[in-house]
Amino acid sequence: MKAVLLDEARFLEGLELPKPAKVSEYVTFDKTPQDNKVIIERCQDADIMICGTLRIEREVIEALPNLKLIQLSSSGMNTIDQEACKENKVALYNASAFAAKSVPEHTFMLMLNALRAGIHYHQKVADGSWRKDRSSQINQAPMIDVEGQTLGIIGVGTIGKRVSELAQAFGMTVLWAEHQGVEPRSDDYTDFETVLAAADVISLHCPLTLETKHLINKDTLAKMSKQPLIVNVARGAVVDSKAMAQAIEDQQVLGYATDVFEKEPIAADDPLLKLAEQQHPRVIFSPHVASGSKNAHHKLWQIVQEQINTFINNTDAKSNDSSSNHKKNK
Repeated sequence: MKAVLLDEARFLEGLELPKPAKVSEYVTFDKTPQDNKVIIERCQDADIMICGTLRIEREVIEALPNLKLIQLSSSGMNTIDQEACKENKVALYNASAFAAKSVPEHTFMLMLNALRAGIHYHQKVADGSWRKDRSSQINQAPMIDVEGQTLGIIGVGTIGKRVSELAQAFGMTVLWAEHQGVEPRSDDYTDFETVLAAADVISLHCPLTLETKHLINKDTLAKMSKQPLIVNVARGAVVDSKAMAQAIEDQQVLGYATDVFEKEPIAADDPLLKLAEQQHPRVIFSPHVASGSKNAHHKLWQIVQEQINTFINNTDAKSNDSSSNHKKNK
């Protein structure tokens, strides 16, 4: 089978990306623009498309008659027209859990930076403020310890559970939020509304679906009675940016530490960007890099290779069985 990798540059520079063993013909592109015509042209005779940063729309899927598999080099599948895949019998694989260590650690980097106003105090050293005023700086943005804080986790998959382990090591109380409007499935889970009210920090790890889009909105923010810090390493659209910016300005929440945004790269008119430009001490951004560690990317390519090889093996086995049955019926 022929495989086409559309965005090799999304991987760390220097990382070895060996061809999946079962692939007979292999073509790679450093980058591919978000242009359906270009994507179709590059994958015209491909059996397998490999990508992680592109939206793959119905037009593309329907224009590629040979396409059998879209293999994502990412965990989220919200950038792919999944209905079009089903209708055109195109398999869709993601690479789940490849960043099961990297993302939780990034979660705590964001959390600790916001709670301890890390960027704010870094700037005080870098801009000379500390030299000019040697008096204590800590009253400008009081630092908050995580020990004894209650962490509410929304999205309790592999990553959410790892965040739980790290939180417990820090001495935090952890609450796993049940899906909104659903009774807790077991004693391990807490009602969604209760988590909103009880948490000092809320960490988002859920996929982006129709149900979770703008899960954090004006109404849910109003139910957060402890003025929590919100951490988002899930998907940007899980949070309503306008509502979040307003909640920060109204001191309804402590702040927002996020790796993801509703539009990426972040839009110039995103209201959250204004808060960051004003150097709000509890607003911390990173450019969707939580899964970007070397170990995570090495694991990611291993998963991509394994899934492609398994798909080809299974496809070949089905083809051989079909041929064998056809011969028997003659």
